[in-house]
Amino acid sequence: MCSSIQIQRTQENPKSTVNHHTTTVRRVPPSVYLPKHIHTPALNQCSSTIVQTISALVKTAWYVVHRFDEPQTYKHFLKSCDVIVGDGDVGSVREVRVVSGSPAGSSLERLEILDDERHVMSFSVVGGDHRLKNYWSVTTLQSSPTCHGTTMVVESYVVDVPPENTKEETCVFVETIV
Repeated sequence: MCSSIQIQRTQENPKSTVNHHTTTVRRVPPSVYLPKHIHTPALNQCSSTIVQTISALVKTAWYVVHRFDEPQTYKHFLKSCDVIVGDGDVGSVREVRVVSGSPAGSSLERLEILDDERHVMSFSVVGGDHRLKNYWSVTTLQSSPTCHGTTMVVESYVVDVPPENTKEETCVFVETIV
């Protein structure tokens, strides 16, 4: 039986795997979501991949996820979003504001890739009042290879590690707000 929400977080160190909200855990082989999620972090960067399985068809899930102007519909730490440059297509910039109590107030993010046919979306952080520097993420959606009628949402990222933090601390921070 497939869980309705399954999140698997993996980092470059396999001993650092954390699972949340999971009734069953299946290790998803990288060949399922590669090569779109290959990041080569520099020495001062960290990267991670988050896999979430949801009970919805890809078409339904993509309708929600691909909306660059409404990430708060599925990212609950966000309070609001305004597209301040463009019309939601590649090159558009949005300002997202996070809920109070978060270690950030807002973020400026540019849409880098939006491929409705392949269900791929990518954005980079270009400003804001937070500690995410050189953040870049890729999100893909595909039918789950193990559970009919479910979608695997795979989000990977790379980001600079602030001088006062470790890679592990930075990944935990990012995954808290992703």
